[in-house]
Amino acid sequence: MASTYSFDVVSDFDRQELVNTLDQVRRDVGNRYDLKDSGTEIDLEETELVITTASDMTLQAVEDVLRTKATKRNLSLKIFDFQTPETVGGNRVKQVVKLRKGLSQEISKKLSKMVRDELKKVTVAIQGESVRITGKSKDDLQAAIQLVKSKEDDLDVPLQFENYR
Repeated sequence: MASTYSFDVVSDFDRQELVNTLDQVRRDVGNRYDLKDSGTEIDLEETELVITTASDMTLQAVEDVLRTKATKRNLSLKIFDFQTPETVGGNRVKQVVKLRKGLSQEISKKLSKMVRDELKKVTVAIQGESVRITGKSKDDLQAAIQLVKSKEDDLDVPLQFENYR
């Protein structure tokens, strides 16, 4: 048996679920009477979505459909960072939606400090875009998981737990 146990706290999302969600959104937009002739385009790039549509009103409707479909497919709404819409040629509106993935240094430090202040029996190490929490007892790690879950609402990113050993 290992003398120490550990797990990683990461912020990630299932890209295939996002692709499926966007397919459903496109289908819904094509079928809805109020959005059918809006010429809405949704493009998925590596780190962002680009939504181009006819007006602010249709943009709002497309955002609502996106949020609804993402929730139904168990994607956290925290992965979407909606930027301010901008007007493009021909009375069209474009909005960039950045996709949050990975923990930034400041969030990692905040998470690390929070766990170290509350739980003295675990050690916390920042490793790139993840945070590793190590302890001698599985019970201590379970307490750390509960603590992080309870404080997740304070952070702007969704959190997952991986490599529980």
